[in-house]
Amino acid sequence: MTKITITQAAEFIGQEVQIQGWVYNLRSSGSICFLQVRDGSGFMQAIVNKSSVSADVWQTAEKATIESSVILTGQISKHPKKEEYELQVSGIQLVQIAEEYPIGKKEHGPDFLLDQRHLWLRAPSQWAIQRIRNTVINSIYGYLNLNGFTKIDSPILTPNACEGTTELFEINYFDWAKAYLSQSGQLYIEAAIFSLGRVFDFGPVFRAEKSKTRRHLTEFWMMDAEAAFVEHEENMKIQENLICFVIEKVLEQNQKELAILERDLEPLKKIKAPFGRMTHAEAVKKLNQLGSDIKADDDLGADDETLLTQDSAVPIFVEKWPAQIKAFYMKRDESGKVALCDDLIAPEGFGEIIGGSQREDDYQTLLERIKEHKLPLDEFQWYLDLRKYGSVPHSGFGIGLERLVGWICGTHHIRETIPFPRMINRIRP
Repeated sequence: MTKITITQAAEFIGQEVQIQGWVYNLRSSGSICFLQVRDGSGFMQAIVNKSSVSADVWQTAEKATIESSVILTGQISKHPKKEEYELQVSGIQLVQIAEEYPIGKKEHGPDFLLDQRHLWLRAPSQWAIQRIRNTVINSIYGYLNLNGFTKIDSPILTPNACEGTTELFEINYFDWAKAYLSQSGQLYIEAAIFSLGRVFDFGPVFRAEKSKTRRHLTEFWMMDAEAAFVEHEENMKIQENLICFVIEKVLEQNQKELAILERDLEPLKKIKAPFGRMTHAEAVKKLNQLGSDIKADDDLGADDETLLTQDSAVPIFVEKWPAQIKAFYMKRDESGKVALCDDLIAPEGFGEIIGGSQREDDYQTLLERIKEHKLPLDEFQWYLDLRKYGSVPHSGFGIGLERLVGWICGTHHIRETIPFPRMINRIRP
């Protein structure tokens, strides 16, 4: 007997096969039993016809419950009307009969579902989100590998905050020092560009920010990239091309998943370069005209980001921010008042998905910035050293994976885009 996955069904029409999986739904008319089966690769209807199977097979099928694990044998047939395939069951083995499943067909609130996250992951919508997340991750790797970037792993335990923020998780590092869970690998991978030219890291980062918005998590995944001899304009072009590449791959590989999520594909199909662009000053002026009370030196709020992109089919770069509200390591323009940085704002109200900048490459200037921000010089001396031995213009950016996945999936809250979300009020399961 040939063992196959559900996604291989089209190759075995008319053949006897074996499929291993779980019954995620079922119904019976008394003479026909319909088992909705999932095997990890996809979904399929398995049909048990009482008149076509032995009494033992029928009795076994009747014992199946939602989420029972099964091994099914039968013949693959094509659905008469849809581009789908079914299994005409001839044999069934119950690996384990599941107890009454706590997630029923009725509507459940988000807190209940998050309490049952270990089981909720089995739902078709959650399956689809995690599959798209996988495509996004692989596409980011693919684009960066094609464009000369080398993967570098930055430490999760750090002796200081990357941007001087206090919203970090502090731990006792044995009995002699304080350490923090990393908020970004950026500073460390900057060191690697002097060896490898273009580098990136991809891993979990942590923010102790007491925020409960739909766009925030306490633990999330970040891709940080850095590139030598790349300045502000080229940095934005790399970001733009990366997002287009990722969207293209998801549209190619995840049509089934997007359909399960009922995602409108037209907005995604419109994501083509060039993206929109405006300076922070221009953004403030436009927002004021639209009714926002944002000031010249304010950060953009979620409502501001939504307003800015409401008439745009593509993401918008908001570049050249007031230096005083940006990180110490960002290079400034000739005036010294504007940072050569950018935030990339996704349309459809999904907000910022990338933050990037050209980095300050002059030793003395960076030293002054560290002092201005009242950062501990001894902790940043190694970072300053990078400007003493062959410093070059360089730039980088970071992508929040969950925000990017949330936008692509059309998911309202990014807590669904990570397998086990960690938030200000949740650390279980």
